[in-house]
Amino acid sequence: MIIACLDLEGVLVPEIWIGVAERTGIEELRLTTRDIPDYDELMTRRLGILEKNDLGIADIQEVIAGLTPMDGARAFLDTLRERMQVVILSDTFYQFAKPLMRQLGWPTLFCHDLEIDGDGKIADYHLRQQDPKRKAVIAFRSLNFQTIAAGDSYNDTTMLGEADRGILFRPPENVIREFPQFPVCQGYDELAAAFDDAAKAIEA
Repeated sequence: MIIACLDLEGVLVPEIWIGVAERTGIEELRLTTRDIPDYDELMTRRLGILEKNDLGIADIQEVIAGLTPMDGARAFLDTLRERMQVVILSDTFYQFAKPLMRQLGWPTLFCHDLEIDGDGKIADYHLRQQDPKRKAVIAFRSLNFQTIAAGDSYNDTTMLGEADRGILFRPPENVIREFPQFPVCQGYDELAAAFDDAAKAIEA
């Protein structure tokens, strides 16, 4: 049995923090794991910016409520789920993801948690564990599953490397250059075909 492991932001839905940057005009919030490989460094920077600008969870959730999955994402996901088990492995937070999961048909999501204080401000964040995407793939292997993984950013590359097959989806050029071992797909039809080819290779 094969489990498809998909990143969320940049693969199925837009980058949430870029949406917040566009709404607030705070350009530094446009930085994502495509730009900064160290997730703790990135989140510490984000929380500092939110505090400085007096932004809370309600402000971010308002932005998320206006986001929709990328064109073709729901159809791709539905088709993939007919052929194999699918798990979304994301570095987002459950407090962010619910409206987007509803639009995607409630796929299984493994991600992180935020700590919200009494004033509705984001006081801290709690990672499930370090390098959680790669460790999820290791856990699936311990259960005798095989895995095909797809992602777009630095924080996906350890997952892609740990999986039986890894695929980059619409990655930036810097990620393509640094990780030439992974095939690159630019559209959902191409990604679906790559999953088919990977599954056939695994099952051969």
